[in-house]
Amino acid sequence: MKNRIAELDYLKSIFILLMIVFHLVYIGDKYPYAKSLVYTFHMPAFLIISGYVMNIAKGIRPFLRTMWWIFIPYAVMETGYVVMSAILPVRESVEHLSVSLWLDKLFLHPLGPYWYLHTLMLCGLTYLLVDKLTGKWSNTVSVLIILALCYAVLSACGILSLINALYFTAGVALRRSSFDFRTFFSASFWALLPVIWLAADETNLNKSTLSGAALTYLMISFLLAVYRYLPDYLKKGLGYIGSHTFVLLVFSPVFTMAVKPLVPVLAFEPTGMLFLCVSLCFCVIGSFAIAWIMDKLNFSRFFWGKARMLS
Repeated sequence: MKNRIAELDYLKSIFILLMIVFHLVYIGDKYPYAKSLVYTFHMPAFLIISGYVMNIAKGIRPFLRTMWWIFIPYAVMETGYVVMSAILPVRESVEHLSVSLWLDKLFLHPLGPYWYLHTLMLCGLTYLLVDKLTGKWSNTVSVLIILALCYAVLSACGILSLINALYFTAGVALRRSSFDFRTFFSASFWALLPVIWLAADETNLNKSTLSGAALTYLMISFLLAVYRYLPDYLKKGLGYIGSHTFVLLVFSPVFTMAVKPLVPVLAFEPTGMLFLCVSLCFCVIGSFAIAWIMDKLNFSRFFWGKARMLS
């Protein structure tokens, strides 16, 4: 979006930080219930925001250029992840490398945390295609129905998660309506009460259910209420992180694997919170450090498609 919405950057920063925290295997294993709760709403909320800010009005060529410069970092990092999964003892390991395996993971069934970028590109390109083919002869409801049907077909082919695509579609619907994001997701501290009630039953912790959708809405509402009372310096810091979530999406998996040796070093603190704080800082700072070095070496234009990634 040309004019950034501060609240959206704030929300994106919270959700990307939660993503990093629960990509830390030690934390996810130590707090499985918290992981289930966070996984119910953080990526659905991210996908809603992604659909809301997806700008297909800027024209076909500029839009395709944007998708291309999402694909390049995705392709590089997904390739690296597939190779490392064949070498390191990770949970999503591959037995042997081959060109067919690489092509399958790159274009159809991504391995590891880069599924979001794959989903974003596939949803975005499908949205552009449907919008252009329907043209002026279809209203917003028709576009959304056709879009959902296309996503259902891709899901049936095993290429796309339908529930993830529907959360993206919800963001598109909100964008094409007359509602502002901050109006639809009305900020309220009262939202925390039904969150607690829903979260008390583990069967509700499923993003594919109505309770999961409700938790997503309520958490966005609650976080927007919190935003109003944050000090300016914290708003600015979180806003910066939120405006550069692409950097963290691309590079943080490198550091979530790199911090594993810290587990025994920090084991003297039994709650794991020290490990969480140290690892989260390491992942965020490390990711931005790589982007900063790429900017300084003038490599960003080949990786991100722009002279500088960090502003």
